[in-house]
This record gives sequence, C-alpha cells and structure tokens, in this order.
Amino acid sequence: MIERGNAIPSVGIKLVNASGVAETTSDAVLGSGTVVLFSVPGAFTPTCHVNHLPGFLANASKLKARGVDRIICAAANDAHVMKAWAEASNALGEIEFIADGNADLAKALGLAKDFSASGMGTRYARAAMIVRNGSVSDIFVEDAPGVNASGAPAVLMALETAQA
Repeated sequence: MIERGNAIPSVGIKLVNASGVAETTSDAVLGSGTVVLFSVPGAFTPTCHVNHLPGFLANASKLKARGVDRIICAAANDAHVMKAWAEASNALGEIEFIADGNADLAKALGLAKDFSASGMGTRYARAAMIVRNGSVSDIFVEDAPGVNASGAPAVLMALETAQA
C-alpha cells in the first residue's frame, strides 16, 4: 500500500470534471499542488453516495480554505457512470472524478479490495489521502464499514494540524 512520502504512480485514467471526460494519467492529475484524493468502492453505492461523497462536497470550501487546490474522487467505475454520479450529486465544479474502470490505479496504490462476494469484483478500499506535489503526505484507510477515518472531517483535521 502506498505510504506517506511515496510518489503517486503513473497509470492511465479517465478524468471526469466540469469540462467533460479526458484520458490522462494519475500523476498528471495528482502531481501538482495540494490534492485531496478520496476513494470509494463504487459510484451510487449506499455509503459512498449518502455519506462519503456528500461530506467532501459539503466541506469543499473549508478544504480549499486550508490550501487544497483540487478534490478528487476515485472509483473503479467507467467514465459514463462516474459522470452520471457527478451530475446526480451536483458535484461537478467542486469535485473531480477519476474513472478507473479496471482498478489499475487502485492496484498501483495498493488500495484494491476484492468485493467479489458482493458481486462487485475488484474495487477501491474506502480511503482518502492528501497529496502534495505528487507525494502522499497523509493517508487514511478505513478498517471497518462506514466513513470515519477517510471522511472530510478527518482530512480537515489533518490539514489544520499541518498548518498549526
């Protein structure tokens, strides 16, 4: 699993944002400035849709006030699903989305998790990280169901501690 101080790997992804969908690489998206990346098992899934994404959307202005340049959500879904989720959540313009349909970035980050028992295949573990100029400065991985360690409040606390 990626750790503090590690560089973000370069993996082909699709970026979904207010401008549309673009093919790019993870290091191009996460490589400059301060980025909060949070990963979810799946778009529209109950905890992701009701708890994880809304927390980051509600706290977007607070995160940006703490020096965050971009907030990005990653999931092992295709770009069409991620775009539909972004639109349905009214998140476009505040949050960008990484569509990692084959979970290649999830695997490269060491955040791939087998959800085959639920019929979902390989997905992301629920997590969040603060990336500064392409290197991980903080990582938060959930060790139980729900959104606690990887939610927006935990990331905000880490950013506040770093600024203190």
